[in-house]
Amino acid sequence: MYLRDVLDMERLITRVIYNTAGPRDMRAIANTIAVIAPIKALLSEIDCPELARVGAQLDELTDLYRCINDAIDDAPPFSVREGGFIRPGYSEDVDRLRDIMHDGSAWKEKIEADEREATGSPKLKIGYNKVFGYYIEVTNSYRDMVPDRYIRKQTLTGGERYITQELKDMEATVLGAKDKSYALEYELFQRVRETLCVHAARIQASAALLADIDTYISLAEAANRNHYVCPEVDEGDVIDIRDGRHPVVEKFAGDSYFVPNDTQLDTGARRLALITGPNMAGKSTYMRQVALICIMAQIGSFVPARSARIGVVDRVFTRVGASDDLASGQSTFMLEMTEVAYILAHATSRSLIIYDEIGRGTSTYDGMSIARAVLEYTLGKRIGAKTLFATHYHELTEIEGTLEGVVNFNIAAKKKGDDIIFLRKIIPGPADDSYGIEVAKLAGIPAEVIRRAKEVLAALDEGEAVTVRGRRTIAPIEEQFAMDFSAAEERDVAAGEIRRRLLETDINTLTPLAAMNLLNDLKNMAGE
Repeated sequence: MYLRDVLDMERLITRVIYNTAGPRDMRAIANTIAVIAPIKALLSEIDCPELARVGAQLDELTDLYRCINDAIDDAPPFSVREGGFIRPGYSEDVDRLRDIMHDGSAWKEKIEADEREATGSPKLKIGYNKVFGYYIEVTNSYRDMVPDRYIRKQTLTGGERYITQELKDMEATVLGAKDKSYALEYELFQRVRETLCVHAARIQASAALLADIDTYISLAEAANRNHYVCPEVDEGDVIDIRDGRHPVVEKFAGDSYFVPNDTQLDTGARRLALITGPNMAGKSTYMRQVALICIMAQIGSFVPARSARIGVVDRVFTRVGASDDLASGQSTFMLEMTEVAYILAHATSRSLIIYDEIGRGTSTYDGMSIARAVLEYTLGKRIGAKTLFATHYHELTEIEGTLEGVVNFNIAAKKKGDDIIFLRKIIPGPADDSYGIEVAKLAGIPAEVIRRAKEVLAALDEGEAVTVRGRRTIAPIEEQFAMDFSAAEERDVAAGEIRRRLLETDINTLTPLAAMNLLNDLKNMAGE
């Protein structure tokens, strides 16, 4: 309850130090300091060594609270230049200037009464105009009773106008009261600010301890609300998570059920989990939840799972998602490779590595080659880290059984007619299909495009050429990569003959008819 009133004191004291804080910032600091004492009292009643330590070190900052609270009003204006933020009663001079500003007729009435009594003129009055400022006006019948200290300024038909030094002094005070009040308030504000600057280290230390308390309470509240469990954290190399969940995604699942999944990794027979399956099935979510659960366990938090045993990892490396960095000349693929290079250079056997779609930013064979090389290097003795490796290169699933430590998993999906249902469950074995066309349909690709994609896929699967309006445009895979060396040799001979004929021909003496005959011969040779 008290923490709801705690604001970001580290940011606020920074504003104070750099002289950018306003009266409301000062008030915010005071309001936060006000709840430190009750928080400290509550901590003293809790049987927890860590919270007892925090409570013992927590500085109540009572002196600084009084410094701010005595000077700054409870509801100050935004700007320090507007005035009105010094608490009434804190400064007699500020209060006097405010009285002059807010009750301008009182002093005038007092001077009027004093002068009537001194001169015996009952009709004497004080007026104001822009030419003379404040003046005393006396009728002609009482003109002889005017004292010598009056200075004549103007003669009227029915009287005279005068000024006095006291009136001029009061005029200067009244007209300058606003500016003087604002300047004095700012000076007092600066004194408070300087006091806080002297004790900034105390404020920052208390702010850090309040942040610790806030962290502990937030983690405890999240664990209680979301049914987290206490993980077993040890120095081993095993990550064993049962029914793990993503702590963020499950909160946005709405009415749908978040499907939990198990994870078993070690540095032996289950070093690398090779995960295949369609896009949108949940591969990235699954891998990220494993990383988050490991991090949460190591900071002392409960975790979203039925049970969890987490061997301490030194670092978590991720290569997830892609974005261009065109400003520095890095493409998507270059950025991806840069991040992979960093991982391979810094990961150890105690690390946890997340690879998501390595090599997808280049051609199929280049990408698959790089993905496999990265996989093998990660498995090797130089690293040997626990790894989650998601890929669309189904050829890589053949590595299971060939390299020790690789285990295939896939995200279960079910086809129903032309539709696909993602079951979100991690199951052993490789995926049987990429379901790319079905995912394209879910994304809203026009039905005509989907139908054509199915036709092209069927033709390629059968090894047939793909035609458009009766013309062959895409050869089947087998034909594209056929290597007929005898045909190549024949083509080389024909090309050599054509080149010889062209070099022997003197175009300067060639008649038009001879040129046509030569062109026809070369065409026939090229066709053969």
